[in-house]
Amino acid sequence: MEKKSKEDLATHTLESEEVNSNLEANVEEMENDKEINVEDVLEKYNSKVAEYEELMNRYVRLQADFNNFKKRTEKEKESSYHFAAQEIIASLLPVMDNFDRALKVDTKETNVENLYKGVEMVYNQLIESLQANGLEEINAVGEKFDPNFHHAVAQEESDEYEENVVTEVFLKGYKVKDKVIRPSMVKVSK
Repeated sequence: MEKKSKEDLATHTLESEEVNSNLEANVEEMENDKEINVEDVLEKYNSKVAEYEELMNRYVRLQADFNNFKKRTEKEKESSYHFAAQEIIASLLPVMDNFDRALKVDTKETNVENLYKGVEMVYNQLIESLQANGLEEINAVGEKFDPNFHHAVAQEESDEYEENVVTEVFLKGYKVKDKVIRPSMVKVSK
């Protein structure tokens, strides 16, 4: 019985050593896997950090591009405004020149009729210049009253016009394109 026990013990010891050996191999393999997993995780982390930095750089560049775009469009808008103003002013310079000439005329030698004709010519030149830049007179007399284009300052009974029609203009109204610059001051029929 002792012999069997020694054999069992020897077998058990061999099996134990084999299990320990396998266990050590498994532990070693797990430690290697841990190192690989840590390395994988670290590699993925570094990859994500690099991706984040690239996205941040792109974001910063896009933000700078956008700010530059805003500044450029503001400058272009301002430039076009100044250019438009220059064109209008340039078209009014001949009118100013004619007023200068009219003011230099000796009034003792000029009759009223000639002065009137000169002022009328300057007025027509001014109107032409403004119309060339988009100015339009608002039609009023005989038109249905429209508060978008007319400012009623008086009312009158009228047999000639239907109710709520402009009968007289006290001050002309003007618009540029579809924007009213000044409404016409009018009298409206009751």
